[in-house]
Amino acid sequence: MRKLGKQEIEDIAVGAALLGTGGGGDPYIGKLMALQAIEEYGEITLLDVDEVPDDALVVPSAMMGAPTVMLEKAPSGEEATAAFENLKSYLGKKIFATMPIEAGGVNSMVPLALAAKLGLPVVDVDGMGRAFPELQMVTFYLDGIAATPMVLADEKGNTSLLSTINNVWTERIARAATIEMGGSTMTAIYPMTGKNIKESGIKNILTLEEQIGKTIRLAKQNNVDPIKEVLNKADGFELFRGKVSDINRKTESGFARGVATFEGINEYKGEKLEVRFQNEHLIAQTEERLLCVTPDLIAVLDAETGLPITTEGIRYGARCVVIGMPCHPKWRTEKGIEAVGPKYFGYEVGYVPVEELMKKGGLV
Repeated sequence: MRKLGKQEIEDIAVGAALLGTGGGGDPYIGKLMALQAIEEYGEITLLDVDEVPDDALVVPSAMMGAPTVMLEKAPSGEEATAAFENLKSYLGKKIFATMPIEAGGVNSMVPLALAAKLGLPVVDVDGMGRAFPELQMVTFYLDGIAATPMVLADEKGNTSLLSTINNVWTERIARAATIEMGGSTMTAIYPMTGKNIKESGIKNILTLEEQIGKTIRLAKQNNVDPIKEVLNKADGFELFRGKVSDINRKTESGFARGVATFEGINEYKGEKLEVRFQNEHLIAQTEERLLCVTPDLIAVLDAETGLPITTEGIRYGARCVVIGMPCHPKWRTEKGIEAVGPKYFGYEVGYVPVEELMKKGGLV
């Protein structure tokens, strides 16, 4: 158990945006929500999973929808509280703690802000170790844990309680409701026991996010290359360096979809890289080489500062470094690849771990 204050929040927001692989919501908005909550209610208690009783009820809190919507419709924080309190009322049980469902600029911050307001601890665990665009794309789904009962809430005061036959149907119905509710909602989802999160969760994710954010902050202070420092901390690989030459992005079916094109610079001059995304970056490839593909992580970093750039934040002319990182081993199982591998998203390539692609110089 330890306390999270303002500096920890600053560092977590940066690290979460990097592990969020372009998705998970605007890190600046998420950070402001958490910092404001700390100002009003005090520091947040962070628990290790082993400190959670096996029979305790833990409820994740998260944003659902297209991250691009947040550029015009920032959450107030009341939506998350409404979703959480409605689910608590429905379950009729005391909620011991909350937790993030994924890594991301907003989705790692929402549970922190909510915990500060409600006086609850946050558990240092999530269900992805990164971000994915659909509700069933969590390690809890791999282990048969239900996403519902689930509550969605919007900024107008609407709430919707879902009970579905399986987690894929949860995604379909909740996505349709989210579109009708303005393109983004706050959710309380996957109510679980302490035993569930110990067996199925990806542990120490907030601590890792904090360490990554701190690494980038200290690199800037000490005038060292932040990219190299991040690669060391995250066991990552440099995939490409280039300038954004084109960005094709649209909000469609409740997702931010598109492709960012980079013209190579330095040793990559003469090559072009395409990074395709659905909220999150899913595949990075040149005309001749596959460099990294889901479920491994693809992050776009500012070439000078090392700060992560989200899919809605990519801008023409920006100089970037694209990096790849190995995903959690749970995603490299047969069921994990089936749930979040390249073929699920319509890419006609097989999954090859990023470290193998780097050894081979990419696949032709």
